[in-house]
Amino acid sequence: MTNRLMQLLAGTFRLLALALALAPAGAPAQTGNPRLANLAIELWPEYDRAGAVLVILKAELAPEVKLPAPVQLRLPASSGGPAAVAFSSAADGNLLNLKHERSVAGEAIVVKFELPERFLHVEFYDPVATVLPARSYKYAWPGNFAASRVSVVVQEPATSSNLEVEPKLDLISTGRDGLRYHAAELGAREDGKPLAVSVRYTKLDLRPSAEIMKPKAGEAKAAAASPAPAAPATAPAGAPFPVSALVLLAVALLAIGGLLMFLWWRGRAPKTQALPQGACTRCGTPRRPGDRFCARCGAKLG
Repeated sequence: MTNRLMQLLAGTFRLLALALALAPAGAPAQTGNPRLANLAIELWPEYDRAGAVLVILKAELAPEVKLPAPVQLRLPASSGGPAAVAFSSAADGNLLNLKHERSVAGEAIVVKFELPERFLHVEFYDPVATVLPARSYKYAWPGNFAASRVSVVVQEPATSSNLEVEPKLDLISTGRDGLRYHAAELGAREDGKPLAVSVRYTKLDLRPSAEIMKPKAGEAKAAAASPAPAAPATAPAGAPFPVSALVLLAVALLAIGGLLMFLWWRGRAPKTQALPQGACTRCGTPRRPGDRFCARCGAKLG
């Protein structure tokens, strides 16, 4: 009787194990972030904030990634979170603010969102010690994305010297803002492979680069007020009047014409209305709390 019971129990367990093995598998769990076609990491030390590094992350999703794509981005806890999270439909397209959630996980701030287009733009500020002239900063890309192409750009602070970057950035150029940029292509990066970028430099001026490079008000007014040199006037061959009389007549006609055009324009020019405080300077759309880019035209808000 006991042997018979043991055989029945053993058969039951075998059938249960077989049923579990043949049961259909459930939906696969999310394995991680989508693959990136391009990732650009830009570090701008002391650009528009004293004692802070502006970190800019620009990413493009791989062509095979389906939209919208869920993304989890880890930022340093020392940054306090993102200053801007935006998306675009093109590499140089208008940036639009992207809704996101944030939570603290140890020494990182996790930012979660769904990316509706292929291009992502994230900005945050991370503190850098400015007590001593010799300064250093290190950003650690967490490596929780696979990317087919990774590039690094470091903006050289105004009035700084002895800039050193690791990894070495061999491409050096001067931007339209007058600042020097160091860049390099680092190739592909697999998921789970972090990347550390270290910057060291010497700087005595405590002002940020944007303030140092801004032209003085007096210089800007003088440049705007100084007229361009006039081309010398020449008289046509066989002129019946002296050259000086022709020049005076031309100047008088131009002055009268300019005065008439000014009066006509003044009568037709529409009255300008002051934009509401905090509105976009390009299109006038009101600014919502926390926006870094205009919700209508994508212009960067100051």
